[in-house]
Amino acid sequence: MKECRPVSVSKGAFVFCKWTVAIIIWVALIFRLKWMIVLSFAILALSAILKIERAPLIFLYTQTVDRIFKSSKEILDECGMQFAHTMGSILTLICLLFLYFINEKIGWILVFIVAIAKTAGAMGFCTALKLYGCMASGGCCRLTRKEND
Repeated sequence: MKECRPVSVSKGAFVFCKWTVAIIIWVALIFRLKWMIVLSFAILALSAILKIERAPLIFLYTQTVDRIFKSSKEILDECGMQFAHTMGSILTLICLLFLYFINEKIGWILVFIVAIAKTAGAMGFCTALKLYGCMASGGCCRLTRKEND
């Protein structure tokens, strides 16, 4: 099993981060605002690069709202969150490539799929984090799990 690096972040900041990105993508989809997909890509890419403790939306929340209304801490796996942010940034980059260079209609369909995935993640059903957990443990089922003999 891969190493798990637990980090402590404000629960309010984590919720704020998840829902803000999901809302940005939905607003972009509803109003066909490509620049908001660029914004979501930037947030996710910076979150992957800077890691969860220094992610832009986590930092923003902890430096503003969390100073007034303290929230409890949540322990997260830094590696898993970095993987999830990387996957999110790759998916939004693919959306941007379609929106700007390949086929805008398909691009908006992909944005819809990403919006659903980000909403599911915001609700606690993060498929990228689940995928990381499966990969880190050697597989998700008996057929794919590596046996340690």
